Amino acid sequence: MLLTNQAISQSKSAPKQPRLGVRSVKLLEQGGLQFKDLNRNGQLDKYEDWRLSAQERSRDLLAKMSIQQKVGFMLISTTRMKNDQSFGTAQAKEPITSDFNEEDLVASQNMFTRKPLPTPIMNAAGTTKAVTQYHLRHFILRANVTARTTAEWANKLQALCESDGLGIPAIIASNPRNHITGAAAIGTSVGKTVFSAWPGELGLSAMRDLTLVREFADIARQEWSAVGLRKGYMYMADLATEPRWQRIEGTFGEDAQWAGQMMTEIVYGFQGKTLGPSSVAVTTKHFPGGGSGQGGQDPHFDWGKKEVFPGGRFANNLIPFKAAIKAGTSAIMPYYSLPADTKYEPIAYAYNRAVIHDLLRTELGFTGIINSDTGPIEMMPWGAENLSIQERYKRTLEAGVNLYSGTADPANLLATVKSGRVDPKLIDDSVLRLLLEKFNLGLFENPYVDEAAAERLVGNAQFQAKADLAHRKSIVLLRNEADLLPLKPQTKVYFEANAARAGGSATAATSFTANEGNYPITFVATPEDADVILLWLKPSAKPLFASDGSPIYLSLSKNSIDVAYVNSLTVKRPTILAINYSNPWVIDEIYRKDASNSIKGVLATFGTTPDALLDIVTGKFSPTGKMPFTTPVSEEVVKNQKEDVPGYEEGSGYGLFKYNEGLMYKGGNKNLPASKP
Repeated sequence: MLLTNQAISQSKSAPKQPRLGVRSVKLLEQGGLQFKDLNRNGQLDKYEDWRLSAQERSRDLLAKMSIQQKVGFMLISTTRMKNDQSFGTAQAKEPITSDFNEEDLVASQNMFTRKPLPTPIMNAAGTTKAVTQYHLRHFILRANVTARTTAEWANKLQALCESDGLGIPAIIASNPRNHITGAAAIGTSVGKTVFSAWPGELGLSAMRDLTLVREFADIARQEWSAVGLRKGYMYMADLATEPRWQRIEGTFGEDAQWAGQMMTEIVYGFQGKTLGPSSVAVTTKHFPGGGSGQGGQDPHFDWGKKEVFPGGRFANNLIPFKAAIKAGTSAIMPYYSLPADTKYEPIAYAYNRAVIHDLLRTELGFTGIINSDTGPIEMMPWGAENLSIQERYKRTLEAGVNLYSGTADPANLLATVKSGRVDPKLIDDSVLRLLLEKFNLGLFENPYVDEAAAERLVGNAQFQAKADLAHRKSIVLLRNEADLLPLKPQTKVYFEANAARAGGSATAATSFTANEGNYPITFVATPEDADVILLWLKPSAKPLFASDGSPIYLSLSKNSIDVAYVNSLTVKRPTILAINYSNPWVIDEIYRKDASNSIKGVLATFGTTPDALLDIVTGKFSPTGKMPFTTPVSEEVVKNQKEDVPGYEEGSGYGLFKYNEGLMYKGGNKNLPASKP
């Protein structure tokens, strides 16, 4: 049952009846207004009274919660739909549905590294058990399904929560779902979904259009909230200063000030100026910045646990986080790294009180939720390996963690609290912050969504039209010898996209021949028949979670590109080279600025569509994008660069394509409407 505003006589100063969504609890009426009797006691409690402040309601509910409920409330874990095999080893035999998955998923190995764990971890609990026995109310959805399926499942989950105990609603989080990426993986990005499909995060940055970034975030907010997703594990405020890092694709580039401006628009677009019933809460990650891992390695792994600052630029990493805090980000996530050779203790940030309490809370003034990354207790306890599980919980609680990601089983945290090892005030402080977020989001009044409306809204044509504009604005023109671009009408073009296969072990070429009147050029089937070759390379590094600690290289031949084939192709005809940059690739094996090249034009893409690229090269859309990072001239300069220093400060001999570089066509930017995909 869904109740709209009641037709009652109210003065202008009287409170306005909000929309209430209920499934099983009764409604209480008082003074012509209605309230949900969430704890079924037949009377209006303060936490049920929407006229009161979120702070007052949170304190009232906190006082009613048992220690078991509080501890369960401090966990956020994966939740699975029926037939969803996320993190599992079995292959789904049936399609994922909106019903609950009632199976526990207990692992004896690290779900990221696949290495044995010293103690098993419950990555996901059966849904009913999670809600009614473990008192969980924070969940991470990994499944990639239809909008209606997601909405139906979310409503079922909220109905289960409403029927249990104090009737506390759930909050459902997700990693990004609105980007084209070649590196979608559990824990980083869901990738392309039924939601509007935008460029990757680097592409959003390359647009240099903060207004469109805000529109992106607002559109994504509408889509997410329509299906019941009200919290985002995003976006990354980390800087792309170490070019080898395998998570650069999720950043906004190497410049701290610009990344800060991007984060401001992201937070405002998803949350609004204040967190409210139409918001999606943002979890900014990974404090205090994860972009300067030693040698480009990632701290999901023991060999990547050190974050280093040879350039003394620790403070530079904080700039985007300061912007996110000022904009009101609801939560911040520390990374797994430990700081090496700094004034801070070399222990992972989730354990590091000087970093997340003294620096983040006290110095930077952050008052929201500190949400651990997935598994710092059981899986990635860098610097705390010798501590017991209970000692690890104690240390992280005292450091300032409020919400623990990774495990669905509250037993160890509960045992830690009951042992008297930690001050109960730390638990109450965490639960209060978490309750405030839920009250501010309006979930206690109406956590339910309109399933049919969600299906109509998500990925609609108007939203996708904005995304299509973003795709075109994200492409960067870097070289254009003899003004070869835009291509003249009737030019015969051989267009090949060279994409890496899964696992990065080989390449697969796709040539495009169909035009259907969309472009004033002629596609041909072979390079020999062409006037110009358009070659779109999509290098692919070894997947993050396949890392083995070996050195990371950025040369194309080390990243799934057949260099010999490319060189044999580009000598046949004048060539326009487009490169999809998920990292700042080194391209000296096929292109050198001091050599005579058959490559006459170079473009950069960051997760986009063939139609967007063709609109640029044919002049239907004039390029406006700018590089979000510097690309190195060679592997040698990569080896010698400093992990925490942006490429534009590495010296004159470092960069091939410079940060903020980008050409435009002669005659200005009289852009035509984007072609239909």
